[in-house]
Amino acid sequence: MNNEKSFSCEFFPPKTDKGAENLRKTLSELATLNPAYFSVTFGAGGSTQEGTFDTVKAIQEKGYAAAPHLSCIGSTQEGIRELLNGYVELGVKRIVALRGDMPSGMRETGEFRYANELVEFIRAETGNHFHIEVAAYPEFHPQAPNAQVDMENFARKVKAGANAAITQYFYNADAYYRFVDDCERLGVDIPIIPGIMPITNYSNLKRFSDMCGAEIPRWIAKRLDGYGDDKASLVAFGEEVVTEMCHKLLDNGAPGFHFYTMNQSGPTQKLWQNLDINNRS
Repeated sequence: MNNEKSFSCEFFPPKTDKGAENLRKTLSELATLNPAYFSVTFGAGGSTQEGTFDTVKAIQEKGYAAAPHLSCIGSTQEGIRELLNGYVELGVKRIVALRGDMPSGMRETGEFRYANELVEFIRAETGNHFHIEVAAYPEFHPQAPNAQVDMENFARKVKAGANAAITQYFYNADAYYRFVDDCERLGVDIPIIPGIMPITNYSNLKRFSDMCGAEIPRWIAKRLDGYGDDKASLVAFGEEVVTEMCHKLLDNGAPGFHFYTMNQSGPTQKLWQNLDINNRS
């Protein structure tokens, strides 16, 4: 396995002119950290498809590597083929291949049901042009019936041709270690990169975590809840907790980090500096 560590950042496509201006500023600030790439999310059923493509194009035109998310639920083979061709023309070398969520009101999944089918399709259409990342869930996918089924689903994505995986964010490092151990027992041998979510807003974090199945450990939740309107103390505590966890992850062999920036530069910059990432091999 390649021992080189990968550090990357994630954006979502802006929906307003003000959001686009903010993202340009955030990109400029985070680019000084020299991340391996910037990924750009893709809404349910491709609801932000145009925004994703435009954001990826803008990042690539600035001379930085972009990795668009592709969500297969609700998509057609022809639609995905068109996107892949467009990304090849832009010089994109990475894809984050996801199943995605079913859009509100949609009952049919489309021509793809699972992420492994999307990975297979990308490989059939483009060979080895793209480095493909897939999603991993150390605390297990919220729709998975049990842990074993979820692990089997993950292994299928890897077998279909994934190069690496990015995890859902977590605050319990033991869940990540156990997930990696389970992968090794299944013969899954790709880098599994922890997804890192800075803590800056507790109410938003609770909402996101409820939706995606990420656990906020009780001791962290109680501390965050206790800060109330004291945002400065909440942010300082969140930075301390996440920095400490990241140090432990790196010390135990994590192959890098993928930062969920929420289109803000400050929290990711702080963690990056605390971890002295640019001076790590």
